[in-house]
Amino acid sequence: MRLLERIWGKKPSRTSSKKKKGTSNYAYAVTRVRAMKSKLLPRETYPRLLNMGIDEITRFIQESEYKNDIDELAMKYSGGDLAEHALNRNLALTYDKLLRITAGDPNYLVSEYLKRYDYWDVKTLLRGKQYNASVEEILESLIAAGEFTYTFLSELAAKESYQNVIEALNDTEYYPLLQEYDGTNLAYIENELDKMYYSGLFAAIGRPRSKDRKLFARFIKLEVDVKNLCTLFRLKKAGVEQLDEIMPLMIEGGLELKIEKLAALPYEEFIEALQKTQYWEAISTVTGPGMDSLTNLESRLTKYYLESATTYSHVSPISIVPIMDYIIYKRNEVLNLRIIFRGKEAGLDDTIIKDQLVVI
Repeated sequence: MRLLERIWGKKPSRTSSKKKKGTSNYAYAVTRVRAMKSKLLPRETYPRLLNMGIDEITRFIQESEYKNDIDELAMKYSGGDLAEHALNRNLALTYDKLLRITAGDPNYLVSEYLKRYDYWDVKTLLRGKQYNASVEEILESLIAAGEFTYTFLSELAAKESYQNVIEALNDTEYYPLLQEYDGTNLAYIENELDKMYYSGLFAAIGRPRSKDRKLFARFIKLEVDVKNLCTLFRLKKAGVEQLDEIMPLMIEGGLELKIEKLAALPYEEFIEALQKTQYWEAISTVTGPGMDSLTNLESRLTKYYLESATTYSHVSPISIVPIMDYIIYKRNEVLNLRIIFRGKEAGLDDTIIKDQLVVI
């Protein structure tokens, strides 16, 4: 469980985003982070897990970094539910540890980046209430890895309606946007929350002058490109061609892609334009007009993003990048394990589960 004394929902002021907060400790933090990354599951683990049942997988990861999480939750949950709660708890505690071992600018930048989980939780709460999910089902998907504590999230999950959830968030930065939610426009609200997150993140970075902030900004811009590209493919596949339908779904601030130009192109020209970008090699074999699924394409882009983070960290070994590299690798490990557990629980063929994994 996250440290309960952490104030939920408090956002640093815009002016403080440009200031260093204390002395940065990159050398110490990166050394600790590299030790943490060495404990991630090696790639050869995943084929073994695919050959196991849920209980066997649970016992296997119970012998790893997830032991305490499974031990503490095993009395309350079992099967896929145990895995879901244990994975979320482990991710939250891991990221909380990162905030405790960093200081100064790296601490501030990591803290701003991890607010993505507060946005995730807000979307999860609205979605859960709209579809009448139980409190337990909602809790299963909440991740207390941002500024909201698990206690506060539990209180929100127990609210009777989405209106009650929104009112409980009336002192947060999300409230003005959430007031636009009427129970029918969830997709719009979720998209606006995504754009709000990245807008806030870029505002926190400010005009990057230091090497570390420039690296961090590049890292986020690459992430924005990947997200926009996944969205563009999804829209193209659905036959959406109108700019006024596409552009509101795009996130500003990407690294390389000229989104408005790409959005206006028919599929064949869209693919031709992508051949001139750094992303083409990663996706060239899964972009044919007959592509029957976006899963492989999104997995390729995610893999490219992970590999790029590692490349950046080798180029700048004592910087914010190795810390960010670990953050996304840890997130990917948890996602992979969640896919395996849920796939097994749903009785999916191992080949289908394997296709959804991103393994480096």
